[in-house]
Amino acid sequence: MPITEITSKADFLEKILGSDDAAILDCYADWCPACKAIAPKYEELSDTYNQVKFYKVDIDKVEDVALELGVRAKPTFMLFKDGGKITEVVGAHLPAIEQGIKTHLL
Repeated sequence: MPITEITSKADFLEKILGSDDAAILDCYADWCPACKAIAPKYEELSDTYNQVKFYKVDIDKVEDVALELGVRAKPTFMLFKDGGKITEVVGAHLPAIEQGIKTHLL
């Protein structure tokens, strides 16, 4: 499934907090080497777990979302269900991201 880019706080409120869907949000920055390294693997996860909605947000471009979520490191992956944040994985740790999806979103 395609990964949807969150481009504004309104977008975030509607698509993630305003949704009952299981979702994962990749909080990244264009200049971040670890973010670039994990991006293809994140895309593979979106193809594998098509019952989960996959999003990404550039925290340098949508700073108000980064502030609201308290993002302290890049990348940070946040898992949501029924419009609420369940947990997060800090860093490009693919096994932890996949385990979070299996444990909390399926």
